[in-house]
Amino acid sequence: MKFLQTFRARLLVVLALLLILSLGVQYYLNYTVQIESAENRELREQALVAGIGLGFSALTQTDPLEKFVLEKGARFLDEDLKSRIDDIILIDPNWQVYDSLSDQRVPEKTSSNEPILRKLSDFTELPPPKEGLRLGEDLQKFPNHNAPQVDVFEGESHAVPLETDKGRYYVMVILKDEREAAAARAIKPLAYTLSVLLASSFVTLLLVWRFSSPISNLSTAAQKVAKGDFSVRVAARGSDEIGQLAKRFNEMVAEIERKRGLEAKLAEAEKSAMVGRLGASIAHEIRNPLNYINLSLDHLAVKLTGGDAETDEKFHEIVSNIKSEIRRIEARVSELLDFARIPQPQFSNLRVAEIVRESLKIIEAEASERGVTVGVIEAGPVAGVNGDGEYLRSLFSNLFINAVKAMEGSGGTLKVTIREEGDFIVTDVTDSGVGISGADLEMIFEPYFSTRATGTGLGLAIARRMAEIHGGSITASSEVGIGTTFTVKLPKQV
Repeated sequence: MKFLQTFRARLLVVLALLLILSLGVQYYLNYTVQIESAENRELREQALVAGIGLGFSALTQTDPLEKFVLEKGARFLDEDLKSRIDDIILIDPNWQVYDSLSDQRVPEKTSSNEPILRKLSDFTELPPPKEGLRLGEDLQKFPNHNAPQVDVFEGESHAVPLETDKGRYYVMVILKDEREAAAARAIKPLAYTLSVLLASSFVTLLLVWRFSSPISNLSTAAQKVAKGDFSVRVAARGSDEIGQLAKRFNEMVAEIERKRGLEAKLAEAEKSAMVGRLGASIAHEIRNPLNYINLSLDHLAVKLTGGDAETDEKFHEIVSNIKSEIRRIEARVSELLDFARIPQPQFSNLRVAEIVRESLKIIEAEASERGVTVGVIEAGPVAGVNGDGEYLRSLFSNLFINAVKAMEGSGGTLKVTIREEGDFIVTDVTDSGVGISGADLEMIFEPYFSTRATGTGLGLAIARRMAEIHGGSITASSEVGIGTTFTVKLPKQV
């Protein structure tokens, strides 16, 4: 049973059926040709016998042969037999044609109604008699007696002698040329054979298509896999070899895709481990000196102020700038540590709108200074999310910081829209900044990739990681010179 389900077995069965069909049709054609040939010979023989009988009967009559055939010929000929006789010629002992069914050979009449007889030898278009040897010396009297016997379908003549007291008469029966009928009979088996060949060719084309189409699909899919598209699959139809090949191909691609995913996760883990070691080193080597510098500045501010007001103001300004730079360095160190830290979220029921408003505080001062208008829109009642507040604030803070920095010069808008969409809470963060080019848009979530010369390239990578920790996602769309929209999807609280 398993063998019968294979493509090879089906192909053999179809080929066997085609062979049986071809042999059956050929047998039927040969059989019908034999039957038709036998029927045709029988009808020709009957027509010949009837024609000779008519000729002998007409010899004893005084009426013309044509009149005799019209009045009494029905006893000898039906319509089918009559259609096969071309002419009946009566030949007298002087080898003159004294009667005929053909207007071309019937004797002409004189003014006194006497027949003008013509020699048989004058009718050179007549075929030679088929009974050449039986006629003996009389054969020399017939036209074309030396010509080779023509094909039976090209017309034939038969001459039968009749001995009377007035001499030897001949009845010559000429059967019609049947080349057209023979050609029609010859075309008939060719038409059947052509039909069988066309049917066989059609079935063969179907088999070739059935066999080559899945292979073509596999070839196309293999090209896509070679280009890195591991999501491609081919339709696996049936349980034959082609179907099994398609299933094995799908399994192979799925396994490659799984291994590529594992390799990507391993690479990400190695990168995180490297960043973790780097972050720990930075924390140890930089944070402690920064704390000391910060405390020393506070001490200097206390000890060295209280004199001239202008000097004190200048001193405080310098100290403030130094401490601002220290905070910036600490922020970068914190980013490295956040990215490298193993996530340990503490989930609780939170409202995204509250997290967004808390996160916006980090950019309030800079937005006000740059003249950036900030707006939050909550579209209808929005369910809560199950998340970690600190991680979500880190996610949105990075998006807001990037949005404000993208708006060069003064002015601009930062719009945050929160809505429900199916099983997710969707937050759109839209700015009117410079936008991101298509090539950079594909890389912005990669660690250490930044479009700003002073950026670390970790902000958006941290944002994506925070979204994934919550079972969500973050995507970006942008148009250069118009602005950028980041879309954050978080599963809503069930």
